[in-house]
Amino acid sequence: MSTTTHASYEFNLKRVREEARRNLEQGPVTENYGADRKTVLKLLNDSLATELVCVLRYKRHYFMAKGIESEAVAQEFLEHANEEQQHADMLAARIVQLGGEPDFSPAHLVERSHSEYKEGKNLEDMIRENLIAERIAIESYRSIIQYLGEGDTTTRRIFEEILAVEEEHADDMSDLLDK
Repeated sequence: MSTTTHASYEFNLKRVREEARRNLEQGPVTENYGADRKTVLKLLNDSLATELVCVLRYKRHYFMAKGIESEAVAQEFLEHANEEQQHADMLAARIVQLGGEPDFSPAHLVERSHSEYKEGKNLEDMIRENLIAERIAIESYRSIIQYLGEGDTTTRRIFEEILAVEEEHADDMSDLLDK
């Protein structure tokens, strides 16, 4: 026989309705949004910069790939560039949802990006630089996911989705280095 008791669930619908009408300008950010919105917006904008730097690096590598295995590797670079652009778009959309402004300024990208823009001298260097950048993104996004916890589950899920793809990218780059 179980002696576990469950807390009762209470929801003050009248108060929620009043609050929703009172703070329309805050869009989806309601009073029990559990994260520091200013910090979340900074994390999102820094991650946006990271994704955009990755797009640029992968695009350069796509066009600069030369050598025996270059065609297949170049296609992998292009696929990753397109996926990184999708990540950037997801992050920018979330920034706007939270009442912020996505920072696409080229002057700010490199200083805010978690990863660096490294060109690489040859195909192997390019693959290595992309793997390094993916590993940096993985660590950064894991840390952000932990920080967000239950405070902003929507943003956390966006980062979890992006993290899964970044792990695939790292695996792809690692496989290419092994060949």
